[in-house]
Amino acid sequence: MKILALELSTARGSLTWLDGEVEDGHEWPNDRKNSAPFFENLNAVTKKFGGPETIIVGLGPGSYAGTRIAISAAIGLQLSSDARLIGFPSICAIQCDARQYCAIGDARRKSFFFACIRGHELVEGPTLFSQSELQAKLESLEPGIPIFSSESLPQFERTMVRYPSALVLARLAREPHRSFSLPPLEPIYLREPHITIPKVKTEA
Repeated sequence: MKILALELSTARGSLTWLDGEVEDGHEWPNDRKNSAPFFENLNAVTKKFGGPETIIVGLGPGSYAGTRIAISAAIGLQLSSDARLIGFPSICAIQCDARQYCAIGDARRKSFFFACIRGHELVEGPTLFSQSELQAKLESLEPGIPIFSSESLPQFERTMVRYPSALVLARLAREPHRSFSLPPLEPIYLREPHITIPKVKTEA
């Protein structure tokens, strides 16, 4: 199966082509204001290997802009290659040896998200907490459970910086029992999208 995996939800972008024993992976600093490295790597891989049969996209949580770019690129490739398109939580694709780990992140507005992952599947969350609530949550975990974040969060002592991996996503795409998201794909929203409703004009 020819698999293309795209991951742009954090400050480290990655892309992987997987076909049998062939693994061609690329990583780069993911500047949210400059997506040129992503498209350069994507162009190089598709020129080298052709069209994929399956495209998997990391859905976050993380950078909405990065995730949307990855989804849009995947949709374009799907239309030209007739590939199967699926999505999966990025936080379930962190490369590590632990079968179970927790992922946290800054959700802005003085809140943080928490999720628990076992066997690359979400078993809890992502759920929003205040800093004090998350601190209490982390203190309640067993000492041996790793805690990962894709950004530095020194206020939470046990946290290690790790990034989602397109290579892990590509390998997971080979496993049909996974709970993949199907089109239309959307980033994982930690809150309901905010919609501004215009004021109704009243006649004088």
